[in-house]
Amino acid sequence: MSSNSFWEDQLKANQVSKELKDLQNMVGDFQVLNDKIEELEVLYELNSQEDNPEIWKEILEKIEVLEREINSHERSMLFIGEYDKNNAIISIHPGAGGTESQDWAEMLLRMYLRWVEKNSFKSEIIDLLPGDEAGIKSVTFTVSGKNGFGLLKSEKGIHRLVRISPFDANKRRHTSFSSVDVIPEIEDEIEIDIDESDLRIDTYRSTGAGGQHVNTTDSAVRITHLPTNIVVQCQNERSQHSNRLTAMKVLKAKLFEHYQKKKEEDMEKISGEKKEIAWGNQIRSYVFQPYQMVKDHRTKAESSNVQAVMDGEIQIFVDAYLRCFSKSSGI
Repeated sequence: MSSNSFWEDQLKANQVSKELKDLQNMVGDFQVLNDKIEELEVLYELNSQEDNPEIWKEILEKIEVLEREINSHERSMLFIGEYDKNNAIISIHPGAGGTESQDWAEMLLRMYLRWVEKNSFKSEIIDLLPGDEAGIKSVTFTVSGKNGFGLLKSEKGIHRLVRISPFDANKRRHTSFSSVDVIPEIEDEIEIDIDESDLRIDTYRSTGAGGQHVNTTDSAVRITHLPTNIVVQCQNERSQHSNRLTAMKVLKAKLFEHYQKKKEEDMEKISGEKKEIAWGNQIRSYVFQPYQMVKDHRTKAESSNVQAVMDGEIQIFVDAYLRCFSKSSGI
């Protein structure tokens, strides 16, 4: 950065500056932790002589806080993917089963939005198609926050629900499936070449539950990338221009993932390796009846507190996935 030619390439200079800031923050965070540990050690030594119960209580409280902070920093060291630091774009689609699966998709949406709130992240629903009777037919939303994609990439796959259906008059047990897709939001410095002639852009009137969210103009935008047949749409904003910008951002992310997958598939053909197809392989089961258990089939992490999980307490599964991924990567 001290080079005279550093700012000649603005894009590269901004990338390096951002990387420097991230590294400085990492070092600074560890220094803060170290200072807190030294402060606790001094407090412990002093109170070992005075033996003041109130100070022992204060020390225990500070240890609990420090433990949570250390766990958080330990987790941050597991983000080894190139795009882990990026925001996440999540899509949920119900499987076969009509209203039952559509209701399950909406339950998953609520679970993730509650997780977002608990972690002080931000979410924005880009596109939502309500179910005919209940639930949703599809939803796409963004999650913005530090390491958003790195945290939520663990959720990509098929989620299985077993419960007594509230839509079955005979109270029979049903199994439902929904797929969750998670991709990183691609930042502006990553170039994805999109030819305007390859796009078909349609506008339509947005749909919704009614009230203030209903638009009276054709502001919703659907963009089809003809060479790949990738379709994205946005109806969240009132302005057609804003919806188009958001849809293009999602298209950019989906195209980036598409081309990355194609490269991986080409390499697998050369090496003769075969990877399991993600669709059809459930990554996690949520059993409401006859017993209560949420189990991740990849990491074996599980929780018997189903209600807490559905209220957004999924960190146990996120952390287990991160640790398994790091171990498999030799870290």
